[in-house]
Amino acid sequence: MTTTAAASTLSDLYEADETAWLDAMSDLIRSGRRDELDYAHLAEYLTDMAKRDRRAVMSRLVVLLVHVLKWEHQTRRRTGGWKATIFSQRHRLRNWADGGVLRAHAEAVLPTAYAQAVVEAAAETGLSPEAFPATCPYTLDQLLAYTPAD
Repeated sequence: MTTTAAASTLSDLYEADETAWLDAMSDLIRSGRRDELDYAHLAEYLTDMAKRDRRAVMSRLVVLLVHVLKWEHQTRRRTGGWKATIFSQRHRLRNWADGGVLRAHAEAVLPTAYAQAVVEAAAETGLSPEAFPATCPYTLDQLLAYTPAD
């Protein structure tokens, strides 16, 4: 198969079955056939993966913050579900943002995540957004180590 034909076939495969395309890319890399890679889609895919990872960190950070805020501001309504969510999100966020680019991203978006969490926590609790601190009272390290006290 010519390089042009291979590129066309890989491009079609990318559009039809992304997982099969990933397998094909992996096979080409393992066999050293780098000149046959679908570089345009590979760059697009890698960019999308990085965006997905950043969205996941932001999402987990917001969920963790919402539950920490509820835990701290509605002590009489605490549930095991809130506690479990705090532990679960803390653990998953720690796995994502343990270091490197995603940790830097988590630190950078913490104020935005907190603002979003306040809106969500207020909606879930019926409390006014003003009932919560105006700025995030936690560092990322504090959130990653947060243990709900009964």
